[in-house]
Amino acid sequence: MLLKPALAAFLFYTLAGPLKAQENAVAIDSFSQETEADGLPKGWKPLTFKKIKNHTRYSVENEGGNYYVKAVSSASASAILKEIHPNLKTHPVLNWRWKIESALNSADARKKEGDDYAARVYVAFKYDPKKASFWQKQKYGLAKKLYGKYPPHAAINYIWDNRLPVGAALDNAYTGQTKMMVLESGDEKAGRWLEERRNIYEDYKSLFGAEPPEVDFVAIMTDTDNTRENATAYFDDLRFLP
Repeated sequence: MLLKPALAAFLFYTLAGPLKAQENAVAIDSFSQETEADGLPKGWKPLTFKKIKNHTRYSVENEGGNYYVKAVSSASASAILKEIHPNLKTHPVLNWRWKIESALNSADARKKEGDDYAARVYVAFKYDPKKASFWQKQKYGLAKKLYGKYPPHAAINYIWDNRLPVGAALDNAYTGQTKMMVLESGDEKAGRWLEERRNIYEDYKSLFGAEPPEVDFVAIMTDTDNTRENATAYFDDLRFLP
């Protein structure tokens, strides 16, 4: 049976488009059995916080030949990050898969004491001293003296929340330079892998009202230090797409 030209074109772009995008992807990680000496996936670094002693445990796991990262948090908080600097004008879409065992019970993204999440993926953006105000230069210069490098200028956290509706966006409870965006909420989809896609370029412009700086790193995190709860999450197949 011959297809009409319009239908044939529609099928071509519907089927071939995603395949072409995947071929041109900038891979962050699909993970493998190869790990660092501390058990973290190859090329990833721990991100810890000064006042938090208990750290989330991250490990590379394998199920049916597929490798992924498992995060286990017990009244703890830390993340792991990978430095990557994609061109957001050519590869603006962040794509990944994640899964949680259950949402947190008492977390509340609107309060400091509730700033915990079963899973989050966040993108940090570089500080550019050339575009900074006088006071920003003083602040970031001091931070560089203390830590040896500039901290990120801003970040977007994509979160699996427990109470806010999907699509909600708000400032982080600690700083307006970090924005929280709810992609999943509650337990309805817990226990199964979900795929997410976000246009980082457009999200930054919408949330911060400006052109995004260069990406500094991408991190994955599960944290329960404020609520003192337990949480387990899984992450896989992170990449930037055209």
